[in-house]
Amino acid sequence: MSHLAINIVIGLSLLICISACQPSSKSTAPDNAVEEQTIELDKLFVQFDDINKPGASVAVLQDGEVVFSKGYGSANLEYDIPVTPDTMFHVASVSKQFTVFAILLLAEEGKLNFDDDIRQYIPEVPDFGETITLRHLASHTSGLRDQWNLLRMAGWRLDDVITTEHVLKMVAKQKELNFKPGEEFLYSNTGFTLLAEVVARVSGKSFAQFTQERLFTPLNMSNTLFYDDHQKIVSNRAYSYEPIDSGYQKSVLNYANVGATSLFTTAEDLLKWSENFTELTLGSPSIIKQMNTLATLNNGDTFGGAYGQFISHYNGIKYIQHSGGDAGFRSYLARFPEQNLAIAILNNGADARPWELALQIAERFLEIDTPPPQNAIADAFMESMSPKQTPSAFDLSKNELSEDILDAYVGHYWNEPDAYSREIYLDKGRLMYSRGKNDVSPLAAVNENTFKMLNVEGEIFVEFTEDGEQSIMTVKVDNMDTYVSIAYTPVEVTETWLSQFAGSYYSPELSSTYHFSPDNDQLKISHYRLSDHHIAPVKGDFFRSQVGDILFERDDRGAVNGFRISNGRVRNLYFKKL
Repeated sequence: MSHLAINIVIGLSLLICISACQPSSKSTAPDNAVEEQTIELDKLFVQFDDINKPGASVAVLQDGEVVFSKGYGSANLEYDIPVTPDTMFHVASVSKQFTVFAILLLAEEGKLNFDDDIRQYIPEVPDFGETITLRHLASHTSGLRDQWNLLRMAGWRLDDVITTEHVLKMVAKQKELNFKPGEEFLYSNTGFTLLAEVVARVSGKSFAQFTQERLFTPLNMSNTLFYDDHQKIVSNRAYSYEPIDSGYQKSVLNYANVGATSLFTTAEDLLKWSENFTELTLGSPSIIKQMNTLATLNNGDTFGGAYGQFISHYNGIKYIQHSGGDAGFRSYLARFPEQNLAIAILNNGADARPWELALQIAERFLEIDTPPPQNAIADAFMESMSPKQTPSAFDLSKNELSEDILDAYVGHYWNEPDAYSREIYLDKGRLMYSRGKNDVSPLAAVNENTFKMLNVEGEIFVEFTEDGEQSIMTVKVDNMDTYVSIAYTPVEVTETWLSQFAGSYYSPELSSTYHFSPDNDQLKISHYRLSDHHIAPVKGDFFRSQVGDILFERDDRGAVNGFRISNGRVRNLYFKKL
């Protein structure tokens, strides 16, 4: 999509709306304009405007002025405490940009270099045979496994008390990286915990103290702190919740680690931080430029990530953003630098989606052209097909293919790069695309071997072809992403077959043991801190579990001697059979 011309809405100037009977900014706009804009924005947050529900705090900065600031809903459901502009929220990963800024301040003072080896400051980090720099850590390109995923695998609950010391000890036991530093982007909270520890060791102060003195006080962020003590009392703080059938339940957070997370702040304080990227009070132009520059991989490619932030585009408009989510907290901070606009939204309910609300607010402050119609994507796909594939009539309301033709596509298909299985089956004369239990989409024929997936977002087409003796299923999403899967025959699962996987498996990297035992044509997984659950094979020795994807390994005689487990931000962590 080409970049679209944009203009800031002429004459739009807002007065801070009133929350909890307290004004929080000034405006010179006519009262009726302020009231009209307040009503418009209130409509976006009507779902939170209930003292019996988790709430939201929102603030908007335009041309250096806070033009809207308001709280909705409850900060504490047990005591009916309303959210106000002064309510402090845990903002999770929005914390990361502050961590990078602290590192760059020290670099500017000559106390470290952004391209220094992490082991220069934290020698407990293992020598993986590759240099991991502070820059790698700040851009999620280090290859280090993610701390939260590792803790889950080791049986920790994320409402346990988790300290920086716990994380550092776990990192010290790691034997492998996910990939060579700089080769890929893969989000890793571990890197930012290490960066915060570098700040502490180099400065001689705790990270919380350093950031208070060097960041928050100079910027007059009086309602902001890094929370490094789970027992610390914080005035005017919100607590987090998650929805259940009968309403809401507490979502407890006991983190005592900083850098990757644990910033407590308000929406208005985040706007003071944002304004420093436009009107410099703290740091230098070189720090701002560094943080706003896209990071690069070893091959020179960029991936949308800067340093502690991400650079995005919305209908052609560039903005710099980061979201956050821990327990029931959800947060979002977005800056539109060319339009001098910033938006901060903080929530304490797990079902909130502040990133969507922020872009809806942006639409009201910016003139955004209408995006192309939805069927443009489908048209582009059809144009990309060969003449043989292009149907003479694109009528998805009918399926005129015989069951004999459709039956040839029925089966299981394996995607090797992403290690997942899909099943195609026939139901009442129509092919069905199954991702697993209760996640099925019907397929409507476009021509004899191409189908459109129904009841999904976007335009998804599925094509079946043959390559020698292989049956291939190709899925194209929005004419951009292509996923190729190969047909395979699932194993016949019996208790005898499952018994080869039975036993105990230990990982020294996690100091943790898993036990497997056959149980009614499935494997039961047991761990002393996790609930037992059952898994079935997806393909051969590959199983999918609640803690990750498990691929059993065999020795030269074919006997199972261990497994490797992956769960997104952790790849191929090894467990040896005892």
